[in-house]
Amino acid sequence: MNSSILSIEPQTLNEILHALIPADADDADLYLQHSVSESLSLEEGRVKHVSASTAQGMGARVIKGELSGHAYTDCLETHALMEAAKAARAISNAASITKPLNITPLTSPHDLYLPNNPMQQVDMLQRKKLLESVDTLARSLDSRVQQVFASVSASFSHIHIVRMDGMHLSDDRPLVRLNVTVVVEENGKRETGGAGGGGRFDLSQLIEKNDAEHLTREAVRLALLNLEAKAAPAGTMPVVLGSGWPGILLHEAVGHGLEGDFNRKGSSVFAEKMGQKVASKGVTVVDDGTMPHRRGSLNFDDEGTPTQRNVLIEDGVLVGYLQDKQNARLMGVAPTGNGRRESYADPVQPRMTNTFMLAGQDNPKDMLASLDEGIYAVNFGGGQVDITSGKFVFTTSEAYYVKGGEIQYPVKNATLMGMGHEALQKISMIGNDLALDPGVGTCGKGGQSVPVGVGMPSIRIDELTVGGTQA
Repeated sequence: MNSSILSIEPQTLNEILHALIPADADDADLYLQHSVSESLSLEEGRVKHVSASTAQGMGARVIKGELSGHAYTDCLETHALMEAAKAARAISNAASITKPLNITPLTSPHDLYLPNNPMQQVDMLQRKKLLESVDTLARSLDSRVQQVFASVSASFSHIHIVRMDGMHLSDDRPLVRLNVTVVVEENGKRETGGAGGGGRFDLSQLIEKNDAEHLTREAVRLALLNLEAKAAPAGTMPVVLGSGWPGILLHEAVGHGLEGDFNRKGSSVFAEKMGQKVASKGVTVVDDGTMPHRRGSLNFDDEGTPTQRNVLIEDGVLVGYLQDKQNARLMGVAPTGNGRRESYADPVQPRMTNTFMLAGQDNPKDMLASLDEGIYAVNFGGGQVDITSGKFVFTTSEAYYVKGGEIQYPVKNATLMGMGHEALQKISMIGNDLALDPGVGTCGKGGQSVPVGVGMPSIRIDELTVGGTQA
């Protein structure tokens, strides 16, 4: 019995791949994964929850035209791996192979993160003390802090991909995250505030960079801000979006619509618009999976294609889509390194990595000064988008009412509504303050979740519908 993917001989994997690939296949691969994860959570001043898990298995995939056969197993005995490969071939409804395969190791051109288990340098006791320090600091910052919730999590995945061309690739992927949420109370009114951060690095970096202190102070600040927030106005008005995390609106309202599968099938609002003007002049949107240590970065995607910097919209013109290998082949273009999957048990989909808008020339202070009456949205909570129509709805977690170019007061529960493609064409100012999110993004698509990054400079959108409780 093979107890780990690390113990499976390369020649055995090639034999399994040989059993998988039909003679008329367009593509095929094996995706092997071994992952460990640990999480600690604090509430009521004590670490109450500790979890640790291990997962491993293999996904076998064969592609023929628009058909894709995918089967997986978490049993790493050779016979089980072989049966998964045969099942994937049967699903694809293709003939058997006669072509022999050679083993060829392939080295990724990227080295974006250290191939170290992020949990090995910081033991459980140190992580426990880290969370307790968060609780102590939060309560010392303001007497109105009533509850503190904090969690620190880390995972480490070893990935091995065997491609149809015989190439073998391996990658070790670390991922860490720290979250802080506080509850404050004043005169019977309770509010919450939260902050988080992380990326593809060691847990020790969270301690060395004092991320815990920064995130704790930010969580308390937002909670106290919500205590004084007033009802949000409602109506159509100009909106200024802050830099950094507000890029989640760009990710949801625009990014998903630029993924290859939606455009190949004609279900995206951006389908058939390549080379056309889809945004205001000056708007350039990029997806870059090659940024060191970022949450959405990968040395290569889950098909073995090296990640790259992909320009999607350039100076307002649509110039590219995000592609996995299957959709790229069907659309007659090259893959862009955006084939992603949540685990070995899931099929590949074209997905974003780190998606952001490039900086412009405008001063963010001038944007606020330009608002006769409007909303300044600094942070977002949840949201949703319809890929076909481009319609989005997002709820702000930090926003302000602006009048006469001056911030008047924070507002609560403001929602921003519009059409992603229309909002792009109503951008009249682009800030010089590009920032990326702190490392908390998770993207959902087709029932799968993968880590991503977002970002943007401050921008002014001349017209959005703001939903609130104040008429």
